[in-house]
Amino acid sequence: MIAAAMGLALLGPLLVCLGLLVRLTSPGPVFHRGLRVGRRGRSFRILKFRSMTAGAYDQGPAVTIAGDPRVTAAGAFLRKTKLDELPQLLNVLAGEMSLVGPRPEDPRYVAQYNREQLAVLEVRPGITSPASVAFSQEESLLAGGEWERRYLQEIMPVKLAAELAYLERSSWRQDLRILWNTAGVLVRK
Repeated sequence: MIAAAMGLALLGPLLVCLGLLVRLTSPGPVFHRGLRVGRRGRSFRILKFRSMTAGAYDQGPAVTIAGDPRVTAAGAFLRKTKLDELPQLLNVLAGEMSLVGPRPEDPRYVAQYNREQLAVLEVRPGITSPASVAFSQEESLLAGGEWERRYLQEIMPVKLAAELAYLERSSWRQDLRILWNTAGVLVRK
């Protein structure tokens, strides 16, 4: 929580600028509060900068596919750079998330988890994780038709396997490595 508070303090001016970018480039709220499943299966609202047209999250898939027409121009930039995720530092301060941990998922997809996969709900979800590093270009994998079948049958099981492997060997050193790898992915974009 201390790291999240320090991050918010240091990134405050950037957060204000990004909020203004969202507000001035498309009508609607600055933030999106998406329903996610967190620790012990408790629902919470994840906070992100809104990257889609107002109301788009209620229309269409729960995941974003390549070329999704709901994504705004500013939203495309925010998503590519992952800057849309920065408000989740507030979720960390609220105790709903941590910096590193399995990424929280939409309830529609958690309902598809098998018994083994439900273990990811035993810990606080994270802003970043091994799966989020490995699948930093997930939208491009979901191009074309049958995107939901591909997500449920091909991508989600691999992501969950990575999250479960992380849980088996999690440590503060592993978390630092994941944070470092996340920074590396962002720099390469």
